[in-house]
Amino acid sequence: MAPATGPSGWSRWVERKEAAQLLFNSITVDEQFAYLKKGTAEIIREEELRERLKTGKPLRVKLGVDPTAPDLHLGHIVVLRKLKHFQDLGHTAIFLIGDFTGMIGDPSGRSTTRPPLSREEVLGNAETYKQQVFKILDPERTELRFNSEWHGKFTGEDLLRLSARYTLARMIERDDFSSRLANKQAIALHELLYPLLQGYDSVALEADVELGATEQKFNLLVAREIQREYNQASQVAVLMPILPGLDGVQKMSKTFNNYVGITEPPSEMFGKLMSISDELMWTYYDLLTDYSPQDIASFRADVRAGRQHPMDLKMQLAARVVANFHDWPAAHKALDEFQRVFRFRLAPEDAPVRRIPRGRPRRLVALLAEWNLAPSRSEAERLVKQGAVELDGCRVTDPRTDVQLTPGRTLILRVGKHRFERIVIE
Repeated sequence: MAPATGPSGWSRWVERKEAAQLLFNSITVDEQFAYLKKGTAEIIREEELRERLKTGKPLRVKLGVDPTAPDLHLGHIVVLRKLKHFQDLGHTAIFLIGDFTGMIGDPSGRSTTRPPLSREEVLGNAETYKQQVFKILDPERTELRFNSEWHGKFTGEDLLRLSARYTLARMIERDDFSSRLANKQAIALHELLYPLLQGYDSVALEADVELGATEQKFNLLVAREIQREYNQASQVAVLMPILPGLDGVQKMSKTFNNYVGITEPPSEMFGKLMSISDELMWTYYDLLTDYSPQDIASFRADVRAGRQHPMDLKMQLAARVVANFHDWPAAHKALDEFQRVFRFRLAPEDAPVRRIPRGRPRRLVALLAEWNLAPSRSEAERLVKQGAVELDGCRVTDPRTDVQLTPGRTLILRVGKHRFERIVIE
């Protein structure tokens, strides 16, 4: 099965080359709003966004990221894709790297104080982010900023004036802080400054819209108030859902080892995406592709009616995601490889070749241990009994199975899900 060449409806806007030049005033406000709302968890306030779209003026749309880790994964991409949607409609995409606030650490979702990062760590991670975000955003139409531009110049007086614009009572209403206080856990004073500094970022950038994950809601609402304090119109807060990890339980995170990195090889990305459940697939379609809700509803109806197999749609999803970060030839190659290995039970084309001399029949479990395909003969027997070993496409379950070492034979050996070897008997 080959992946679809392109989704129907509005999603073709971002597939065509001319979409990069599409200005928001060439489509209706309702169409713009529907496109921008797709996949969002909440927009505060929807009527404000509609009114700003009606003005015909390009909006300044901000996404701030603290460079606390060197690599991005698909969980980060959900909100970054929404920034791309605004950009595709002709709005100004501002990707803000929090090189100053990154040294403080965002307290969102934290039960303990985050260890501060050094300036060198933050700058190193920031450089990696710059390279990775342009896999999604158009670099020529992105305003790339660092919040040290203004926070690095803050005086003590500036910080005092900013702190005077928000109350402690409002700050400790935040769930992260209130729960830590209730549990008698420490809150460092610098953590209370973080939402204020992030809010001031919106003032410095004169943001019309700010994007963030749902766990960022408090920070984005603080920014709305801080902007009013500085005589600016409050930004619209667009909140995106948190992407579940491959396990479908925890949020996608390197901590839980349930992530797909955007710089991983195409075949690795493809294989990981194929491991998600059929039900989780629909969430990934919604948050990681530009298929419209109507497209996705049609896919689901096809599965329920038996017109489409879930695995085919999952391969289409995986191919599209891989193509977004590599290209379509790489995506097609990963798809073909997956089908060879998992659907048709064939060895990968680049499977290692092991050449062995002819001789008398040998016990398979002994060969697995000898070739370091199992740590011991007993472990090899366990793998065989579990059905984790195949020889020439046939599952071996009897540990007493012998391998005939007839000259000229070529055997395909599979151990576990991913390890293949081509055995050539000479």
